[in-house]
This record gives sequence, structure tokens and C-alpha cells, in this order.
Amino acid sequence: MFESAELGNTIDKETFKAEVPALRAGLLDAQFDLRENGGFPVVILISGVDGAGKSETINVLYEWMDPRYLSTLAFSAPSDEESSRPLMWRYWRALPPKGRTGIFAGSWYSDPISDAIGHRLKRGDLDQRMDQINRFEAMLVNEGALVLKFWFHLSKEGQKTRLRAMEKDPRTAWRVTRQSWSRLKTYDRLQKVAGHVLRMTNTPWAPWIVVEGTDDRYRSLTVGKIVLDALQKRLADTRDQNYPVAPPLQPRIDSLDVLTALDLTQKLAGKAYEAELAKWQRRLSELVRRPEFRKRSLVIMFEGSDAAGKGGSIRRLAAAIDPRQYQIVPIAAPTEEERAQPYLWRFWRHMPRTGRVAIFDRSWYGRVLVERVEGFCSEADWLRAYTEINDFEHELHEAGALVVKFWLQISADEQLKRFKEREKIAFKRFKITAEDWRNREKADAYHAAVCDMVDRTSTGLAPWTLVEANDKNFARVKVLKTVCERLEAALKK
Repeated sequence: MFESAELGNTIDKETFKAEVPALRAGLLDAQFDLRENGGFPVVILISGVDGAGKSETINVLYEWMDPRYLSTLAFSAPSDEESSRPLMWRYWRALPPKGRTGIFAGSWYSDPISDAIGHRLKRGDLDQRMDQINRFEAMLVNEGALVLKFWFHLSKEGQKTRLRAMEKDPRTAWRVTRQSWSRLKTYDRLQKVAGHVLRMTNTPWAPWIVVEGTDDRYRSLTVGKIVLDALQKRLADTRDQNYPVAPPLQPRIDSLDVLTALDLTQKLAGKAYEAELAKWQRRLSELVRRPEFRKRSLVIMFEGSDAAGKGGSIRRLAAAIDPRQYQIVPIAAPTEEERAQPYLWRFWRHMPRTGRVAIFDRSWYGRVLVERVEGFCSEADWLRAYTEINDFEHELHEAGALVVKFWLQISADEQLKRFKEREKIAFKRFKITAEDWRNREKADAYHAAVCDMVDRTSTGLAPWTLVEANDKNFARVKVLKTVCERLEAALKK
């Protein structure tokens, strides 16, 4: 993939000076349009061999564009905080919002390439990682991002010449380190691994652009023109950027489904409830204090019918855990900041580090539930969300997180009874709103959405637990028991 980047491309000084003013004006105009009307973020990845001009190119972009709407994200070895969270956590946190451009100096490709060169990552594992990256980048593009990936290339002799020249120049000598010369010894291995990585991830939605890094003027002009052309084309494209990526949902031909099959008559009497509650709370308290849990994390997520008892179940869980060890994350309508990012961004930011617990009151499943039913997102958005959510939960599992998901189900009659009780009790009135009453009118649509959600996202790594919640005592104990059994099984592995 690198042959065309070893041809000796150059641009003379006169041509460079003649073309740069118009290019800079075009970039600033496009950047203004992006900020005012674009409604999408730009993600620029700068990768390649040492000495090929990665830092110089970033500096040029800052010189030619408005730096107030650019951000540079540099990634080296993960910090302690980053190491204690899922692999992609630090990249999700760095994504630019809509209307801005993020330049990644090093990216989600850096560690896999480095590990493969150092024989710390086998080819099969590398391919699996590249598949995950392809899906991540597809998600970014589906969310509206413009993703530009640059690989700056030098021949082995060209890299050696470049490093020597930089070392002699006082202005650039500091950039050449022992590591730079050490990595030159692994040049052939880098080309083999990088060639494979670029081939695996050269997708239609985020293709690689290989740029020869020998001549500074050629490299800068090439990158500037590519960025400008991509921005102008995207800004001028008024077509819907979304498209369905899942087969149509099949209508049910009978009344039996995962919700109607539940036995909502199950109950737990007072004394039995107190005994079971104490038993499983004590068990949970012991499990999260085990030494083995320090290498794991626990993500507990609640969805359910309105008034199904999510808050009560959460309080019984929290009562068994040291308050310093858990965080309860209530999910409401997204803020302006959250709407400017990919859908899953606001959930990634709350993922717990190892040894900690995060309890979500509502969750990332809002996209395939309330957003689907209420029309807050397009059909294409919620159809592709099933795959993106499964990928998200798979990444959490791979990072050592145990994901426990609950749907609390109550009957229509029980819900009506609880709504009326809430209206009568002063300290519970805040829980009942006009929206709750309105949602009852769309009960059939929500029912269908829940069944589809369970069918498409109840995986072996993160299965759904459906809780019969007409009796609050029964539901609370089932939740605690499920968490304990799942966590105990995970800690034995």
C-alpha cells in the first residue's frame, strides 16, 4: 500500500507560495460553515512512521485554520486512570463535538500496531481488534462524523535521512530520541504490520490516505487540499446521511412474547422478604469487597415500565455497597453538550474503573425504546443502535466489566394503581407527570419495542433479566439475587 508514497513527490517553493493563500481562505470558510451550519464533527487521524512530518502537519493545520475550533489529542501510554477503564474510554472522552475538528496525534490504532510489532499481539487478536475499530468508525460516520485518516510514509532510507537532518537542526533536534533510532531497527516489521492494518481498515466510510512525507511542502499542501475538499463536499451534501443497517422487524403473529410469558402473580411475603433481602444484601457486600473484584467492575442497568419500582430496587442494591465504591447515574433527556456527540458518548463517560460499581437508572437503551416510539430519532438511528449497543457491551466485557441488565415489568392495572397512589402521597407526587399518563396511551408500541430490544440485545455476555415486578418485594429480591449470582460466577473465572 506504500508504493505510491515512495516516488519522490515534491512541490517547488513558488508553486507552494502561489497555492497556499487560496487554500487557507478556503479552509477558514469551510471551518466557518462547519461551525455555523455543519452539524457534524470532523475527526482527523495523523499516523505514520517517525520523521514523516506528523507534528509538522498538525502545526500547519493550526496555522492555516482557526485554532479556536481545533483540538489536538495526543495519546501515549495509558495513565493509571485510563488503564483501569475499558480500552476505548479515553478515545470516547476525546471526541470533538459537532461543529469542531479534533486532530488525533496517535489514536486507537497506535497500541495495536505497537503490540503487534513487539509480538505482544497475535495476528488473530490483531484482526479482531481491527474489526472492532471498523465498527467503531462506522458508528462515528453513522452518527454524522467526517473521519479522515492520514498515514505519513517514508522509505527506510528516507526515514534515516530525515532523522539525521532533524537531529542536526537545533529547532527539531529535540524530536529525535533514542526511541526514534530504536524504532528504525523495526522498520520492516512496522511496514508489514501497518500494511496489514491499513488493508483491514481501509473502509468505504473511513478510507486511509497515504501521504509521502519526504517533502514538507508537498505533504502540507496535499493534506490541506484533502481536508478542504472533504469538508466542502460534506457541507454541500444535503442527502440524509443515515440509512438502515438492519433487516425490518417482523410482526408477531400471536400474543405470546417475552413479556406476556412472565408470571406477574409471583409474590414474597413480609417475613420471607426481610430474610431474603438481608441474605442477598450481605452476600453482595461480601462480593464487592473480595480481592478478585479489584480487577473487575460492575455495571448494573435498569429499564422498565413507568412505576415498576426501579428506584426501590436501586436503593436496596446501594444499601449493600460502600458509598465510596458506587455511583448511581440517572439518565434523562440529553443535554446540549451530549447532543453534540455520538449517542453512546454520554454513557462511556460514566463507565466505572476497576473495583467500582455503576448503577444506571435508565440507560443507553433509550434509543431503541423512548426515542424509537416517540420519534426522537430516525428509523435508521434506532435500527443500527442494536449492533452498536451490542458492540459497546462486548467492549465493556472484554475490559473486565460485568454488565447486568434488568427490565422490570408490571401489568397495566398495577401501573394504574401505582399512578393513583403517587398522586395521593405528597412526597411521591414528583414521580408522576403528564408524560407518564401519556405513555400509557402508547403501551402497545412500547411493548413491541421492549420485545425487539430483548430479542436483539440479550447476548451471552450481557443477557437481559426480566423481572416480574407487580410485587415489589419479589422484584427487589430477584434483582439482588441475580446480581450476586452473576458476580459470583464472574469472580470464579
